[in-house]
Amino acid sequence: MEQAQCPGCRERDARLAEYAARIAVLEEQVRELKALVQRNASNSSLPPSANPPGAPKPVIKPKSKRRPGAQPGHPPHLKQLLPPERVAAFHHFRPGHCEQCHEPLPAEPSPADPEPTRFQTIELPPVVAVVTEYQGHARTCAACGTVTRAAIPQAIRAHTVGPRLTGTLAYFTGCHGMSKRNVEEIAAAVFQAPIALGTVSNLEHEVSAALATPHQQAVDAVRAAAVRAADETSWKQRGKLCWLWAAATMTVVAFVIHARRSGAGLTALLGLHIQGILCSDRWGVYNRVPAERRQVCWAHLKRDFQKIVDRGDASAYVGREGRKIVKKVFAAWHRFKEGQCTRAELQAKLQPVMARLNRVLLEGALLDEYAPVQPFCENVLALEPALWTFVTTDGVEPTNNHMERLLRRAVLWRKRSFGSWSAAGCRFVERILTVAQTRRLQRQNVLEYLHDAVLAHRTGQPCPTLF
Repeated sequence: MEQAQCPGCRERDARLAEYAARIAVLEEQVRELKALVQRNASNSSLPPSANPPGAPKPVIKPKSKRRPGAQPGHPPHLKQLLPPERVAAFHHFRPGHCEQCHEPLPAEPSPADPEPTRFQTIELPPVVAVVTEYQGHARTCAACGTVTRAAIPQAIRAHTVGPRLTGTLAYFTGCHGMSKRNVEEIAAAVFQAPIALGTVSNLEHEVSAALATPHQQAVDAVRAAAVRAADETSWKQRGKLCWLWAAATMTVVAFVIHARRSGAGLTALLGLHIQGILCSDRWGVYNRVPAERRQVCWAHLKRDFQKIVDRGDASAYVGREGRKIVKKVFAAWHRFKEGQCTRAELQAKLQPVMARLNRVLLEGALLDEYAPVQPFCENVLALEPALWTFVTTDGVEPTNNHMERLLRRAVLWRKRSFGSWSAAGCRFVERILTVAQTRRLQRQNVLEYLHDAVLAHRTGQPCPTLF
């Protein structure tokens, strides 16, 4: 029979229980803070430039004994000669005498003569913008003395900058992230066409209006695609945080700026009912798409496993095993991409890897005392079908690198400009990025398209199709 505890013992036990609970909470906070301090480019989405001082140094490969440059067997990347219609002048060098017997040689080639060797130089002429002046003349009537002046047509007075220069200046600001002041200086120094700073902004608004239709074409195309990748990054409007959403196929990309990093933002980009396969990271908003129609990014998983290893507790086993699995996945995928195995062989190669990852995640989900690892393992297990879509489906990559590369230009623009000042500025950003990146994916000229779009907008004609 238990003896009744005295009031002092009960008070002591209650305090010990309270202290034990507080210690457990504090230990968890210490683990979280240590994980936060240890964040770097290898275990999080931080770029290498933001690594803290104590971060691991990047892996430096041992110095190769090979000579710098292309190695034997590498296909050469030679200068491409332009076609004859692009050549302004031809200069011919003809041999006058035979180098063997010194007999005179004819000026015209014979059928047996080989083709001439070719060498081209490229130079810019003096770049001076063409200025056209319109004058409205006045005449005085000899009969009554009335002065009559011819009006310059309003269609001419509507624009002080032509469509090609308009597209070029918008190309500098929207495709290369130059500031408006820099573009103002380029217009004066390079083109000898001084314009006001406000004119640069006005031209951006006009280009934005001209690109409204092709932007919508791109949005419709990525919504209808069988496979597309999606991602988002922060943006700012008048200093307030918003989000730049993007979705891309291999030939078209669409950007949309929205106030929220939520389902509303994803709906603005891909619509309410998302069809086809979606490649993305594991951000919760993408769970609107069933896991069977998703592909989550293995590059993100690699960093997450490294983060678990860096925590250094008992759950590090999950991270170490995860890193080994990631290495096997990428090795098999690269062999497949290089044509060294068939898709059936890829599936057979990764079948035991799938089973191994499932066991590792299940073991991690049972580690109740390590809360950060348990939810991670449960989350990945819930998305398990989305880990392996690339194994069975053509056109699906195991990473979201394609989309992240397309977002990189926007990220650099944001770092330089700190976002946009107005809603109209946000529309210009999403439309010019959409057109520029899509034309680059299609290996088409961006500047010519901007000129054609502005010209069509000014003349009331349909905008050229983006595709």
